[in-house]
Amino acid sequence: MTKLELRDLGNTGLKLSCVGFGASPLGNVFGDVSEEDAIASVRAAIRLGINFFDTSPYYGGTLSEKVLGKCLKAVGLPRNEYIVSTKCGRYAEGFDFSAERVTKSIDESLERLQLDYVDILQCHDIEFGSLDQVVNETIPALLKLKEAGKIRFIGITGLPLEIFTYVLDRVPPGSVDVILSYCHYSINDTSLEDLLPYLKSKGVGVISASPLAMGLLTERGPPEWHPASPEIKSSCQAAAAYCKEKGKNISKLALQYSLSNKDISSVLVGMNSIKQFVYALGNGLEQNAFDTEFILAPERRRRRRVEENVAAATELAIFGKDEETVSEIEAILKPVKNQTWPSGIQQS
Repeated sequence: MTKLELRDLGNTGLKLSCVGFGASPLGNVFGDVSEEDAIASVRAAIRLGINFFDTSPYYGGTLSEKVLGKCLKAVGLPRNEYIVSTKCGRYAEGFDFSAERVTKSIDESLERLQLDYVDILQCHDIEFGSLDQVVNETIPALLKLKEAGKIRFIGITGLPLEIFTYVLDRVPPGSVDVILSYCHYSINDTSLEDLLPYLKSKGVGVISASPLAMGLLTERGPPEWHPASPEIKSSCQAAAAYCKEKGKNISKLALQYSLSNKDISSVLVGMNSIKQFVYALGNGLEQNAFDTEFILAPERRRRRRVEENVAAATELAIFGKDEETVSEIEAILKPVKNQTWPSGIQQS
């Protein structure tokens, strides 16, 4: 059975599957997910080559971590055959990047995940805290957790790209191993690309999330709360309509576009059902992380469907991007290319 491509993550020595399992939906963030369906999804993901699972205590108020922990235990894979990333600093009750809180946080996460260590611990959405505190207090605390064997590598996440250079320019070399960026590497916004040479020079691995721009690059469109401007939403809607008219799926094209840059180690896709996983790999995530109306088939049928569609995972590697359609979409999106939205607090 064909497996997903594995890519090096910076200087960590980790090899991540190019598609990562975003576990936020396991926290019922986008609708209820039964434990049976969650386990079936994780089992199918592992069988098809996904080895990277990303969660956070913030997702579903710790539920995502608990459910993922149960799933991994139920699957029974040896610990060295999968990679788990969780986060600290952002919680249901708010943000707290203090050394005391993040030190306590990892113990809580390990208990929920039923693990002795996590491979990556990331400071979650650091633009909502003091970047100087992250540099001077949070990262040193995480380095102590690394020495204690509770985490293997350290990461930072957030939306504004400038937060990464701010922190990386101020911490000792090698302190931060990975960054997780979202909504900055897809057809409508490739601004992360300009940062890749800098990150490579620092030996920092790159994970990209939200290849569908939090629902902008879907036929259904984004949720009402999406922070993008009306101009961005309108352009993406026009691009989706154009693709549909041509018999193409904009979500599939967007995901493949994100996967095509091999300087990005893994592209995280939020998945809470096998049906969703199949679409992510082959049929373009028509049922994306914001759709909660899909009907799940029985277990046996779901397994068969995954196996029938796994060949689609190699489509990009074999045939490459649909350059013609991508160019046409890029032309539609040109007026809003690399436009984003504000996130975080005003930094002093």
